[in-house]
Amino acid sequence: MKSTSVANVTQLGEFDEIIDVRSPTEFADDHIPGAVNCPVLSDEERARVGTLYKQDSPFAAKKLGAALVARHIAEHIETRFLERPREWRPLVYCWRGGKRSGAMGHVLRQIGWPACTLEGGYKSWRRHVVAELAELPRRFSLRVVTGATGSGKSRLLEALSAQGAQVLDLEALAAHKGSVLGGLPGKKLAGPPQEFLGPPGGENRAQRGFRGGADMPQPSQKMFESRLLAVLQGLTFSRPVFVEAESRRIGRLQVPDALLETMRASPCLVIEASDAARVAFLIGDYDHFLADPASLKEKLDCLRELQSGETLAHWQALIDARDWPGLVAELLEKHYDPLYRRSQGRNYVHFAEAPRFATDDLSPAGLKNLASAILATSA
Repeated sequence: MKSTSVANVTQLGEFDEIIDVRSPTEFADDHIPGAVNCPVLSDEERARVGTLYKQDSPFAAKKLGAALVARHIAEHIETRFLERPREWRPLVYCWRGGKRSGAMGHVLRQIGWPACTLEGGYKSWRRHVVAELAELPRRFSLRVVTGATGSGKSRLLEALSAQGAQVLDLEALAAHKGSVLGGLPGKKLAGPPQEFLGPPGGENRAQRGFRGGADMPQPSQKMFESRLLAVLQGLTFSRPVFVEAESRRIGRLQVPDALLETMRASPCLVIEASDAARVAFLIGDYDHFLADPASLKEKLDCLRELQSGETLAHWQALIDARDWPGLVAELLEKHYDPLYRRSQGRNYVHFAEAPRFATDDLSPAGLKNLASAILATSA
C-alpha cells in the first residue's frame, strides 16, 4: 500500500501550497505552476556536495548535505511557515522525489502538518507535461486569428477575453512578439506570471503580466510548456478558444506539435486592417523599440540575408531621421506582408474560406468593436 505521505501529479490541486526545494537555478528553468521555491541547497552548495560525493566519498557528501539541508529547512520554517495553521497541507518536491524533498516533508510532518512529497519529483511533472501536451490540444475547438503584421491580433485576443471569450495567447506565454523585433515588452509581476489560474472563459493569469514595460527574457522551453499546460487546463472544451496564427517557433521557443497541428487544421478568421491603421498601431505597440534607435538598427541588421544592403541602408537612414511612419510602412511592404502572403495559405488549410473582418481602427475602442463583431458571428 502506498504511503499517505506520497502524492502523484494528478493530486496537485488537493494541496494548499506546493514547495519546490530544488536549487534556484533548477527552479528558474522550470517548475510546477504555483510552486514556491524554498531551496534546501543553494546552487553553490549543491555543486559542493556533488563534488565531494565524486572526489571523496558518498558518506562525506551525505554528512555535509545533511547539515546544509537541516540548516535551510529551519530557515524556511522560521521565515515562511511559522504562521501556517495546523490543517495546512503542503506538497514538497525535488528533482526525483528523493532526499531533499524527503527531508523537508519529514520535518513538516514531525511538526504536525499533513505534508506529502511528490512521487517521482519534478521528473514526474515533466513527463506529465510532455504527455498532456501531446494529446490535450487536440480536444479543443480552436479559432485561429490571422491577419497581416500590425493588424492588432494580440490586442484583439485581449479584447476578446475582456468580452468573455476563451483565448490562448502564445506570444504572452513565450514573452515574444513573434517577429524580427523580438522580445515582448512586459511588466514583471511580483511572482512568476504563470502561477495562478483564473476562471475558465477568459484569459487567465498565466497569460497576463507581459504587456507594457521593459523587455522580458523568454522562458525556457520547459517553462513555456508548463505555462501552456496550465492555461489549457484552465479552459473548457465546450466553447471555442481563440488563438493567434503562429509559425512553428516563437522567438527561440517551439510550439508543441499537437497544438500546432490542431491550429493549422482549425477554422480561421482574417483581420483586414487598412495600411494606415496598421502603421499607426505598430508605431504605438513598438514604441519601446523606437525609443532606442541603436537597438532597432541592430535588430533590423538580422534581415541582411533577406534584404539588400541598399534597402537596409535606407531603413537605417529612416531611423536616423526618426521617420517612423516611413520606416514601418516599408517594413510592412517589403518584409512582413510578403512573408504573410506566402505562409498563411500554405500553413492553414481553412485560410481561403475564412471570414474577413475589415477595419481602419485598431485603437482600443476599435478593437473592442472588432471583438464584438467576431463574437457575434461565432455565437
